[in-house]
Amino acid sequence: MVQQISDAELEIMKIIWANRSEITLFPYIMDRLAAKGKPCQKNTLIVLLSRLMNKGFLSAKKVGRRNEYTTLVSEAEYQTAQTKNFLNKIYEGSAKGLVSTLVSGDLLTDDEYEELKRLLEKGKEKR
Repeated sequence: MVQQISDAELEIMKIIWANRSEITLFPYIMDRLAAKGKPCQKNTLIVLLSRLMNKGFLSAKKVGRRNEYTTLVSEAEYQTAQTKNFLNKIYEGSAKGLVSTLVSGDLLTDDEYEELKRLLEKGKEKR
């Protein structure tokens, strides 16, 4: 089971997931946080990365004086786990309840609505 992570940890994971390289270096994360307008102190980032490793999201390989970080949980895996958790918590596991809220609450753009319809039809064909 994929653990819950804090908003700050998620921000770091989004940076790492978005990195096209298989490994991510500490300076890259610092630079991306600063570019997003969310600068972070070096020690704070070290603590957050350590927590992500303890939670099983990252591994680190020491190369010289630097760590090379590699993801152990993909963005899709995390999104799926969090969506299931959200569905269970808010909609008692009912995907229909979520979709109904999105539609009736006018929370979808016309394009999103059409795309959702296509996805549902595509899923129906697979059954």
